[in-house]
Amino acid sequence: MNSRPRPTARILDGRHELVVDSLSLDEGSFTVCYTVRPPLPGGNEGESLVLLALVARDDVGNEYTDWGGAYGLSEDGGHTDGTITGRPAVAPSARVLTVRLTFQREGREFLCELPLEVPGARPDSD
Repeated sequence: MNSRPRPTARILDGRHELVVDSLSLDEGSFTVCYTVRPPLPGGNEGESLVLLALVARDDVGNEYTDWGGAYGLSEDGGHTDGTITGRPAVAPSARVLTVRLTFQREGREFLCELPLEVPGARPDSD
């Protein structure tokens, strides 16, 4: 298992911490799995939901767009677990995928940008 720290960012005016748990690659897409602590608002009546959108770019210049996602409260109620998917599939030559997440809540946008290492990418041989 990789012992490197997981990519992390402060979101929603710094009130929450997002941790990327994994980046998985599929034939036509990729998926980012994440955890947010404390949980995202919107689980209680009267709270506005947080919407999430993704755009990404790799280190060889390809662009990727949002293909949907989902999130929910963990069983113990202590955090939010979520996934968001982008497409098309990550280029085989890409080593880093910079993911820009936009959290939308109550008419405001909160941006978060994270460089993620592409699983199985070969080191630069230059």
